Amino acid sequence: MPATMGMASNLFGRVARHLSAFENPSSQRILPLLRNTTPSHCRAYTQAQRPQCGQSMAASRSSFSTTAFRSRAKTMGQLRQRNSTGPFSWKAALLFVLTGAGMMLYFRVEKARLERKRIAEMSKGVGRPKVGGPFVLKDLDGKEFTAEDLKGKYSFVYFGFTHCPDICPDELDKMAAIIEKVKETTKDDKIFMPVFITCDPARDTPAVLRAYLQEFHPGIVGLTGTYDQVKNVCRQYRVYFSTPRDVKPGEDYLVDHSIYFYLMDPDNDFVECIGRQDTPESASKVILEHINDWKREGKPLKTE
Repeated sequence: MPATMGMASNLFGRVARHLSAFENPSSQRILPLLRNTTPSHCRAYTQAQRPQCGQSMAASRSSFSTTAFRSRAKTMGQLRQRNSTGPFSWKAALLFVLTGAGMMLYFRVEKARLERKRIAEMSKGVGRPKVGGPFVLKDLDGKEFTAEDLKGKYSFVYFGFTHCPDICPDELDKMAAIIEKVKETTKDDKIFMPVFITCDPARDTPAVLRAYLQEFHPGIVGLTGTYDQVKNVCRQYRVYFSTPRDVKPGEDYLVDHSIYFYLMDPDNDFVECIGRQDTPESASKVILEHINDWKREGKPLKTE
């Protein structure tokens, strides 16, 4: 009988425990989870050490979770911002546009310079220049003036005569305007020499030329000479003129001649021809481009 009572008591205890577990199921879920997630090295600790280990792991887990969350949130924000703007910012786009525009401008200027250089090289000819060459004339002071005196600077040569009724005055007005524009831009009146060569040596003496050219610009260099000397320089520059050889004193006549300005470089090579269709602005632009090309190549200029 006592044995039967003991067995009944044990059976009743087991049923009570099962009912308690059934009424509080969270304990059945949490305890195995804690037992399974507790690392093996913590189980080896003593009873006094076990709470300290649990607290340390809880603190570590809390610290790690907070830091990772904050770092992750910051990184995601940066990714969203980058995705919204793309790989290029407005600063990068502006730099790209400015660089492209600068390169296009550089290549355009360089292409124009090379084209001018190509034309100038073609104009030099083979063996001797097509335009320009040796000559001997006299300046307004009666001194000898040769082609060597044109070297070292850009010269701007025009052929005309003082008795010209309209064309020469108009072209000399243009020459005066060109002189001022080139001088104003370069800040130097020594690298550009305007030259007027008469096609009428019988009437255009140094004194007559001096008074005539002063009406247009004091910087124009006037040159004259004998009929043969003038004929020779006109042939060198491929200039047509119709002045008769034997002219009697006081005889009236007109002179027909080519109407061009000849731009010569510091080596006294022909580089450009300026015609009546050119304005002072367009002509000055061409002249300044050639002067700048010469300077850019580092070639010397005579400034005396």
